[in-house]
Amino acid sequence: MVKLRLRRRGRKKHPFYDIVAIDGRARRDGASIERIGYVDPMTTPKHVVIETERAIHWLSVGAQPTDIVRQILSREGVLLRQHMAFKGATPEEIEAAVVKHKEVATARYQRLKQRRVDRAKAKEEAAKAPVVEEAPAAAAEEAPTEEAAAE
Repeated sequence: MVKLRLRRRGRKKHPFYDIVAIDGRARRDGASIERIGYVDPMTTPKHVVIETERAIHWLSVGAQPTDIVRQILSREGVLLRQHMAFKGATPEEIEAAVVKHKEVATARYQRLKQRRVDRAKAKEEAAKAPVVEEAPAAAAEEAPTEEAAAE
């Protein structure tokens, strides 16, 4: 079975990945059938280049993408493009939908990035605040009644 998956390149501590069509039994960095794109995860946001036509070709002949490659193809609009072409949409409709999809994906990325920053700030502020422990109200009320019952 042919798979679409990542092949690691680059030097130590600076990865660079190719998106390749490869036999599913081959090792991670083994000989691939075809390179259809690449990902540079060290930039913000990640730099992704995909040959859309070749990716759609491999998907149409039965290649199975791994989970990460499926996410990348979805984010870049390749899966949407394939779906709309299958449904018979015109090229103009497909392009408009892909552009809109990429805008939504970029907005989602920015929103989640801001949420992570806000959580980190809240966590730092919570760590700086002094911890004040109060006795539970229920325990404070029960203690005198137990002493009175003991007398």
